[in-house]
Amino acid sequence: MEIRIGVQHVAREIVLETEASAEEVNEKVQSSLTRGEVLELTDKKGKTLLVPAAGIGYVEVGNSTARPVGFAAQ
Repeated sequence: MEIRIGVQHVAREIVLETEASAEEVNEKVQSSLTRGEVLELTDKKGKTLLVPAAGIGYVEVGNSTARPVGFAAQ
C-alpha cells in the first residue's frame, strides 16, 4: 500500500510503502487528527514515521502500482 503525506510548509511530500490495509491507515490518520496526536506509521522495511497531526496537509492512501521498466516496443 502506498501512502503519500503532504506536510504543511514543506514542498516535498512523504511517500512510504506499508503492509497495513487502507482501513488501518485511515483509522490511524482519523484518530491522529481527531485527538491532535502524532501519526505513527511503519513502512515495509520496519522504519517508523512520525508526523505531528497539526502539520498534516493531506494523506493519500492508495494501492501501489507496478511501474513499467525499460522501453516499450511500438
